[in-house]
Amino acid sequence: MQTIKNIAVLTSGGDAPGMNAAVRAVVRAGIYNGLNVYGVYKGYEGLLNGDLEQLQLRSVGDIIQRGGTILQTARSPEFNTEAGLKKAMSMAKVFNIDALVVIGGDGSFRGAKDLAELGMNCVGIPGTIDNDIGSTDYTIGYDTAMNTVLDSIDKIRDTSYSHERCSVLEVMGRNAGWIAVNCGIAGGAEAIILPEEEFNIDEDIILPIVQGRNRGKKHYLVIVAEGIGGAVDIAKYIEEKTQIVTRATILGYIQRGGTPTVCDRVMGSRMGAHAVNCLLEGKKNRIVALRDNKLVDIDLFEALSMSKTMDKELINLSKILAM
Repeated sequence: MQTIKNIAVLTSGGDAPGMNAAVRAVVRAGIYNGLNVYGVYKGYEGLLNGDLEQLQLRSVGDIIQRGGTILQTARSPEFNTEAGLKKAMSMAKVFNIDALVVIGGDGSFRGAKDLAELGMNCVGIPGTIDNDIGSTDYTIGYDTAMNTVLDSIDKIRDTSYSHERCSVLEVMGRNAGWIAVNCGIAGGAEAIILPEEEFNIDEDIILPIVQGRNRGKKHYLVIVAEGIGGAVDIAKYIEEKTQIVTRATILGYIQRGGTPTVCDRVMGSRMGAHAVNCLLEGKKNRIVALRDNKLVDIDLFEALSMSKTMDKELINLSKILAM
């Protein structure tokens, strides 16, 4: 049964392609069901400062194809204090906000948990390119980021082949290697270095490169996850050890931008609508999640205690295909 009238939506933490699709779905599903929907600008910082605006259907028109987030996002040290949380709750009462939809990663969800402990009903939507949220198999932005990385790999491979070089590519993912392992497989990497796996630079990088050269290969690709880092040093070591000219490329924030893929647009839309349905059904403090290809919602506090482990099958496959 519907027990709410006014809801707000914000994006927090790092931006991710597909966030706009989720915002759009929250707004339109909310209005369709008779709710007043407010947009909070600049994440929790905007909630503290009362940077809220009631959104209409046209407010979210022509945004589904845009990367980033129209609501913007910002870090807020003040929000992480007891005084900041109370200020945020006080400002929510000024606008008569009954529930808050938070689109972001683990840090954003921990902020939602803190608000929930003070009485705010919060629903989280996982949005981060890192795919590192334990409660869900998929996070909004992940697919687009991988396609951006793969496009870069294909371009780098062209010049790498032309000059008979080795390329070391460092990709994002914080302390998770999901982008690295999938893009490494899709890009035909000789070596993929992940935070989840211990590695020996001679055995795991130098050996497959040298074996490939001995088979007549003309170019080589090493993918290094952000959680490992050190792409420049690894490239230098490879060149010194093998005498193969080696260049490092750190893709950086290019991975966070760009037009979202079909997958991210649809998943963002589905998750946004599901978040609104949770509120309409009277559920409190939930995280929307994709589990076993089904959209579900999980208790917020339980979700934050969950962890995600790297798929061993993917790791093994990457090693088999790199031979």
